[in-house]
Amino acid sequence: MTDNGASSVGPLVTGSEIARLAGVTRAAVSNWRRRYDDFPAPSGGAANSPVYALAEVQEWLDKQRKGQEVTPEVELWQAMRAVYGEQMVAGMAEVAGALARRNWKSLPEEVAPRVQALARTETPVELVHGLTERFMDSARRAGSDQVTPQRVVQAVCHFAPRLPPRATVFDPACGIGVLLLSVASEAGMRCRGQEVDADSARFAQLRAGTLGRSDVHIVTGDSLRADGWPDLKADLVVCDPPAGVTEWGREELLLDARWELGTPSKAEGELAWLQHAYAHTVPGGQVVMVMPASVAYRKAGRRIRAELVRRGIVRQVVALPPGTATSHALPVHLWCLRRPENAKNAEANDTVRMVDLTGNSPEADLDPRPDQVVEVPPIELLDDVVDLTPGSHLRSRHRDYPGEYTALRAELDGQIRRLAVLLPQLVPGEGPGSLDGATTSVADLARAGLVAYEDTEPVSASEQLDTDYLQGFLRSSANARRATSASGTYRIDVKGARIPRMGIDEQRRYGSAFRALSAFEEGMRRVDELSRQLAEIARDGLGTGALAPEE
Repeated sequence: MTDNGASSVGPLVTGSEIARLAGVTRAAVSNWRRRYDDFPAPSGGAANSPVYALAEVQEWLDKQRKGQEVTPEVELWQAMRAVYGEQMVAGMAEVAGALARRNWKSLPEEVAPRVQALARTETPVELVHGLTERFMDSARRAGSDQVTPQRVVQAVCHFAPRLPPRATVFDPACGIGVLLLSVASEAGMRCRGQEVDADSARFAQLRAGTLGRSDVHIVTGDSLRADGWPDLKADLVVCDPPAGVTEWGREELLLDARWELGTPSKAEGELAWLQHAYAHTVPGGQVVMVMPASVAYRKAGRRIRAELVRRGIVRQVVALPPGTATSHALPVHLWCLRRPENAKNAEANDTVRMVDLTGNSPEADLDPRPDQVVEVPPIELLDDVVDLTPGSHLRSRHRDYPGEYTALRAELDGQIRRLAVLLPQLVPGEGPGSLDGATTSVADLARAGLVAYEDTEPVSASEQLDTDYLQGFLRSSANARRATSASGTYRIDVKGARIPRMGIDEQRRYGSAFRALSAFEEGMRRVDELSRQLAEIARDGLGTGALAPEE
């Protein structure tokens, strides 16, 4: 809900927020604005995106009972759901076709009168747009990947390059055409698409027809196995390919000319789609691909990623906010590619732009802050992993190396000084084996009620026994030998362990020494970890220029 805080009429809402309040589509809200003279006037915003006073909208909805009534749009959708079931795309295509011909007889009798009634008050564009919105919303709530989520569409449009008026835009997995028609929204752009599902391809073509887009042509077929546009070269290719599909046709396409960057493995179907998209670009043409985050670092795709970097093809990788792909919570990236103007003398990029928006909410502005962007030289990407994950490069570039190095070194200095104090002062004893004579088993101590078990670790249950003394001797070499089987395996046998018999004062003296040794060992483990961290940050800092040797 929008609230700019400066309006004298209170919180403001957009048309889409009104639609959510009333449980209808944005197209229905547009119809209300046109049909009803008493619909609230805009209280701000632009002409094509007005905002309204929430209080006035709620009052109007209550008066009209729009929040409770079943609208004609909802009745149509319910009727279509009853007739078409899971084949809603086929139903939408039939409705779009009937609207184009103004022929309702081709529709089922449960649907035809509702479409005819709505056609009297809505244009075909509004009616088809409303059906598309409802389908996208139902796909989102069902967790389906059948359509590209609206937020992903907005992100692709935001990061896609500006195109000349007569540019050619291609989507080889266009679905119902949402991404293709959103990116190439201006009339005059040549839009080409392919979709394996015949109903989706038909609806995309009919929807373009209702928009008056004679420059849109969609064909049916599997783009990888049966390319419907073999000679097409586009200025921009956009694609939200099927994710996680292993049966994409690798065996039959092993020698395909499209794999100029390397033959994708069976598990890397997304990189097959990427190369298919790239093969359809003109020199200087660009590609914007929607990719799962794992494609940026998976071992199987390392060679292809390296070629993308080495040839100067990958220009930008954008990690979108969590929740952008509303059908699932998995991270989503946009890969922005550009075919070099001269393939024989492909110029390497000075840098690859990495944008990490994963700290933002899905509703946030897509323009990154300076601390969310880093320009990475290709040489830094061409290692054993070729990781194209923006976050991994942002963390290293915006890291406070001097501050971290100084803090870790100070902690290490303090830890080393404490170690000397922790180590107990020990003097010669009576000799090895001198404590073996007068001993008792832990089992006997337990039967006497002197020992209790907490998480299998024995502790003192009496003032006659010191816990540190008990546990210190349990870890002695003598008890370790008793816990080692003939095969050499180590098995802790606490109850069979034997403890020297001593008075409580003597126990506490030994217990204090064992306690100091445990603290010393813990300190040594921390020193080891600090040493590893210091060496790593010093090496990285020197390598990136964030740190320099003292003169």
